[in-house]
Amino acid sequence: MRTSQLAVGLAGLALVLAACSSGTDTENDAAGETATESAEEASTEEAPAESIDVIKIGSIHPLTGGLAGDGLQMDAGAKLAADDINAAGGIMCLDGAQLEILSADSTGTPEVGQSEAERLIQEGAIALVGPYQSAVASNMATVAERNGVPFVIDVAVSDDILDQGYTNTFRIQPNASAMGSQGALFLKELTDAEGIEVSKIAMLHEQSAFGTSVYEAFNKAAAGYGWTVEPVISYDAFGVTDLTTEMTTVKAAKPDVIVVTGYYGDGVLATEAISAVNPGAKLIYGIAQGAFDNPSYPGDVAGAGEGFFNVNYHLDVTNPTTLDIANRFETSYGEPMKTSATHSYEAVRVIANALEQSCSGDPIALRDAIAATDLESILATVGNIQFDETGENVNGSPIVMQVQDDAVVQVYPANIAEADPRFP
Repeated sequence: MRTSQLAVGLAGLALVLAACSSGTDTENDAAGETATESAEEASTEEAPAESIDVIKIGSIHPLTGGLAGDGLQMDAGAKLAADDINAAGGIMCLDGAQLEILSADSTGTPEVGQSEAERLIQEGAIALVGPYQSAVASNMATVAERNGVPFVIDVAVSDDILDQGYTNTFRIQPNASAMGSQGALFLKELTDAEGIEVSKIAMLHEQSAFGTSVYEAFNKAAAGYGWTVEPVISYDAFGVTDLTTEMTTVKAAKPDVIVVTGYYGDGVLATEAISAVNPGAKLIYGIAQGAFDNPSYPGDVAGAGEGFFNVNYHLDVTNPTTLDIANRFETSYGEPMKTSATHSYEAVRVIANALEQSCSGDPIALRDAIAATDLESILATVGNIQFDETGENVNGSPIVMQVQDDAVVQVYPANIAEADPRFP
C-alpha cells in the first residue's frame, strides 16, 4: 500500500522537533517516543486505500504448433474479457484499475509452459490463466503453488492436476472423471430412450494424460452398465497422420458404438477414416472430442460428421450475455468463438470478480477470494461457478451436442437443448 505523504511528513516533523527540543534526556526520550507513536498512528489512520493502476494477468496457451488454432482463440478470449471489464470501468473497488493480459506461448510443451509461467510472474502477473493441455497445466500448477499466485485453468481435463493438494489452482471446466462418467451416463440415457441396444463399444483416444484419463473414467462407468469396451486404441495426436488402419481394426470388432476422444486434428482424421472404412457402428460418439463440437468442423469435413454426437463443455447458447460475447468475438476475430475461448473469457471474469471481492492486488488475498467464488456462468452448467476445497468447479458439467444439418447444436439434457437428438 502507498503511505500517505502527509503522514510521512508529519512523522518526520515530529521527530525533528523532538530531537531539537530542550530538556533532560528523559524528557527528550519521552518526546521521541510520543512523536514516533503519533507518526505510526498517523500513518495507519491516514493511509489511503490501495492504489493500483494496472493489474497484470498471465495468459499461457499454445500459440504455435498443432494446437495454435485453439490457443490463439483462447488468448483472444482472455483479452476480450479484459477489454470488456476495462471498458466498464475496470476494477471498481481499486479505483478503476485496468486489467492487462500478458500473453505467452506454451508451444504445447510442459517445460515451456512452466518457464513462461515463471517469467510472467517475474514480470508482475498476479494471476495466471491457461493452458489447454493437461500436461502443461500440471507444470504451471507447480509454479503457481511455489510462487503463491492463483492459477485459473480454463481448459485442461486431467484429474491428476488437482490431486496434488494444491491451494492456488482452480479449474472451471469439468474434470476427466466427470467427462468420462457423464459421457457414459448420457449415452445410456440416450440409447435407452431410443431403444438402441448397446453391448460393445470401441474407443479411440489420444494417448496423453487427457485422453487416457477420460478413457479410464468412461471405462469404469461402462462396466457398471454391462458394456464391454474393446478394442481400445490410443495414438499420438500430434504424430498421427492417418487413422484408417485403426478404424479397420475397429470395424473388425463390430462395435455398437465408437467413442472418440482427442483434439481437433485427430478428430478430423478419425472422421475421414470412418467415412473411408464405414465401420457400421450405430452411433459415433465423442467424449471431450475437440473437433465434433467445433463450429468449423462440419464444413472442414464436408458433411462427413453429420449425426456425430459429442459430450463436452460448451458455451451457453441460451444465454443472451454469452451470445453477445460470442458475436462480438466473431466480429473482431473473424472466426466463430470456440467454447475453449469462452472458457478463457470466463477465467478472466473469475479473477476480476475476485479482485472486486478482495479489493487488493495481493495474490494471497486474490487466491482466497477466488476460492470463495459464487459467480453466474456464461457456460452451459448446472449452476454458478463455485470451487470446492480441491479447486474443482462443483457445478462444471458437460452436455451433449450433435452435428445436424452442418451445424453443431445442443441436444441433451432437455433443459439446454436447442433440438432433439437424431438417430439413424
